[in-house]
Amino acid sequence: MRLLLIEDDTQLAKGLSESLRHESYSVDTVFNGNDGLLAIKSGDFDAVILDLGLPDIDGLAVLKQAKNINKALPVLILTARDGIESKVKGLDLGADDYLAKPFSIAELLARLRVIERRIGTHTSSIIEHHGIALDTQAHTIVHDGTEVSFSRKEYMIMKSLLENIGRIQSKEQLESKLYEWGEEVASNTIEVHISNIRKKLPKAFIKTVRGVGYVVSKA
Repeated sequence: MRLLLIEDDTQLAKGLSESLRHESYSVDTVFNGNDGLLAIKSGDFDAVILDLGLPDIDGLAVLKQAKNINKALPVLILTARDGIESKVKGLDLGADDYLAKPFSIAELLARLRVIERRIGTHTSSIIEHHGIALDTQAHTIVHDGTEVSFSRKEYMIMKSLLENIGRIQSKEQLESKLYEWGEEVASNTIEVHISNIRKKLPKAFIKTVRGVGYVVSKA
């Protein structure tokens, strides 16, 4: 599940991102409302975690514009504001849930699982496709019943491709995933890892779209 976190408190954003990635979520972080709206317009996110107290645009205004961009996009709002009014207004504007600060990471994860079940992405920790099964909890990859050894970086690239079956992932998108997990990325990292991954998978499992990126086809 790919999340967009819009939170101006850099320390909180860092802590949340690390905790969510530890739970196998993919997280993109921005620190103001304008960048959040640009990300929503250009990105392909499954859900948004939105702080209401942003420095440039009020979070409720961001919520309203986000829903205008993509009405179906789930939004969980975070608020440190006292009283029920902002929470009710947020829900009225289309927010799926809210958490009052301070909150525990366990509660946030529980709320996200509810959203996942609602949109149908939390059916299993296993992503299966053409004899390949990737377990997002155990961080393992199995081919026709036999576990195959993948390095951490190879696993992360595979996870990104399998979470986006049928959607091309550019070299830059795959590099960003490695950066998100704190990995160093050299100029030819993706090409080298894709080459190594292909040696462990069925022929043509990963297709190259020349000049664009890589894709695991639906067919």
